[in-house]
Amino acid sequence: MPLTDCGFPDNADGPGDAHPERFGMSAALPFPASRVPVANVATVPQRSPLRYPGGKTWLVPHIRKWLDHTKPEILIEPFAGGAIVSLTAVMDDRAHRAHAAVMVEIDRDVAAFWRSALESGAALGERVRNFEPTHERVREIENKVPRTDEEHGFRTLVLNRTRQGGILAPGASFLHHGENGKGLLSRWYPETLAERLAEIQRHADRITFLKADGMKALPILLRDWGRRAAVFLDPPYTAPTGKRAGSRLYAHADVDHAALFSMLAERDSNFLMTYDAAPEIIDLVRRHDFHAVGISMKNTHHNRMTELVITPEPLFA
Repeated sequence: MPLTDCGFPDNADGPGDAHPERFGMSAALPFPASRVPVANVATVPQRSPLRYPGGKTWLVPHIRKWLDHTKPEILIEPFAGGAIVSLTAVMDDRAHRAHAAVMVEIDRDVAAFWRSALESGAALGERVRNFEPTHERVREIENKVPRTDEEHGFRTLVLNRTRQGGILAPGASFLHHGENGKGLLSRWYPETLAERLAEIQRHADRITFLKADGMKALPILLRDWGRRAAVFLDPPYTAPTGKRAGSRLYAHADVDHAALFSMLAERDSNFLMTYDAAPEIIDLVRRHDFHAVGISMKNTHHNRMTELVITPEPLFA
């Protein structure tokens, strides 16, 4: 399994684990509602050990339909994060090359986790089984400089599972009350997490991980794979106007969205992309003649929100 640092120029987890519910789409939205039902996250295999802001477990039925339709040789995920789509493609055997998924992640903490999970998942699982989070122990791990990828990956997992919403960006606060007043233990399920790590390691020979800037790695990967690859994109999004969570949730929130759309159009890519239904994104979809459907849901604060699922051809309407 190639693991490379590139020099290219249980349980519903996290605030992105929205509770999907179908609502009538806003009349202002210029796209139809998806005809594919969103997943109840409780019925979908929870494969990633990470709780990730904007997690896409609810999107799995769309992912499966897209991969079954396009039958790619390989899945590329340039903004891997919690990597639920890569894990789905590999574990459901929906990408058919020996190396079925390429995961790209620029964040050094998240990258260290995936390197350690893929290279030494069993050892990481033992650390998880033997660790009980207390405020003192978690603070000690937070303040200690890791010496190895395994230590760094474990640090990432501990902070991810004990902070509010799984947020790793600087300044994120720790869980206080959590589920049933369990505090830091609310999202720490050692046996479950160790089992997920073991399952990832069983499939590690079919996953290539690159620590790189997804925007720079993607054109190189597409040059090699072209339409034989399926590209899933869920970039961090911070709108130019209005209050958006991107920069608060992610250490690397700055993405040139217009350049990303242009790259996908110019290379005739087979992609599925998710975004907030923001005016700037709607304009980019129209400008490039892409197709989009809207998905309405309630987030964990019970606010209604709409996400767009964007593809180069009509698939879900």
